[in-house]
Amino acid sequence: MILNIFKPPVFTSFDVIRALRRAGVKMKAGHAGSLDPFATGVLLVCLGDYTKKISQLMELKKEYEGLIEFGIITDTYDISGKIKEKKDVKEYSLDILEKVFSEFTGKIEQIPPMYSAVKYSGVPLYKIARTGKEIERKPKKVEIYSLEILKYESPFLTFRAVCSKGTYIRSLVYDIGNRLGCGSYLRSLTRTKVGNYSVKDSLFVGDFEKFFNEQKIYGNCK
Repeated sequence: MILNIFKPPVFTSFDVIRALRRAGVKMKAGHAGSLDPFATGVLLVCLGDYTKKISQLMELKKEYEGLIEFGIITDTYDISGKIKEKKDVKEYSLDILEKVFSEFTGKIEQIPPMYSAVKYSGVPLYKIARTGKEIERKPKKVEIYSLEILKYESPFLTFRAVCSKGTYIRSLVYDIGNRLGCGSYLRSLTRTKVGNYSVKDSLFVGDFEKFFNEQKIYGNCK
């Protein structure tokens, strides 16, 4: 079985798996693409033999809706980090913003943030970042299929992005702020779709026990 679960804020992706265990699910379980703790939305979890489909599911397109705040740069590129710098922000025209957004649409190269699980000499970057060090990271190729402005009231901008596997939305937001010259960070993020799995159909953590009792899928699942 493939579960479309709404990951709540603060929870890590593995916290969702732990919640499944607490609800009585004993079968093998794994998620197909993690979400940062501050982020919410679609987390696909495979049970039993469906864990063999994880790599296939991770290749699906992802859709996100997020909120950018301009004028502030944090060490994690998101709201969970410490503020590194504040800059003056002017009100940009939609024409300027849309032009910048178009520059980040298509196949692009992206440098992973220091606070990420990408490994350097076998050590996750976030562990190195916690020591106060910053190392050079190699850019990676990702694809932004669409990048749309939904609402703009300076210094805040709400956007929707559809992207490939491996895209760091935090890095995308950081790069947009750099391009504008004012800096920015990701204030909130919701993954609204993974492939055809929509947040509108997601199962909430608080409903696990009721759902599994109805489905009677505590044992082996094929």
